Amino acid sequence: MNQKAEKVNNASNLLKKFSTIFPDELQCLEMLAELKWKDGFVCRHCGHTNWCHGKSVTSRRCTKCKREESATAHTIFHHCKFSLNVAMKLSLLVCQIPDISSYELSRQVKIRHMTCYHFQKRLLVCQQGQPENELLKELLKEMTKRLEHQA
Repeated sequence: MNQKAEKVNNASNLLKKFSTIFPDELQCLEMLAELKWKDGFVCRHCGHTNWCHGKSVTSRRCTKCKREESATAHTIFHHCKFSLNVAMKLSLLVCQIPDISSYELSRQVKIRHMTCYHFQKRLLVCQQGQPENELLKELLKEMTKRLEHQA
C-alpha cells in the first residue's frame, strides 16, 4: 500500500472510531466542558467561583454577575460555523496525521475544502503557543485515550 492510501485508510479508521465514541454534538460538548472546567469554574468577568447551569446543559452561569459561558467560549472551537463534532474530527485528524492535506480533510468530513484549510491553519497556529493550546492538548490526549480504549 502506498503512503497516500495508507494515510487515507488511517484517517477513515480514526473517524469511524471517533463516531462510535462521540456520536453527537452533546457528547463532544460534555467532554469539552469536563476538560475546560476540571479545576472548577471561575467567572472571566468577576472571578466568582459559584455557578449554576446556563441555557444549555454544558454552559455555566455565574451566580454573582449572571454572565453565562459556554463550553466552547475562549477555546479554538469558539465561533465555529460548523458543528463541534466536525471540528473535533478535524482537530483529531490534523494532530494525529500532521501532513494530511486540506483536500483529504474535506473529503473525510464532507465539508468545503477552504473551510478545512482555514480551520487546519487555525489549529496549527494554536499548537504553536496560543493560550488555548493547553486545553487543545488535553482534549486530544483524552480523545486519543478513549479511542485506544475503544480498540
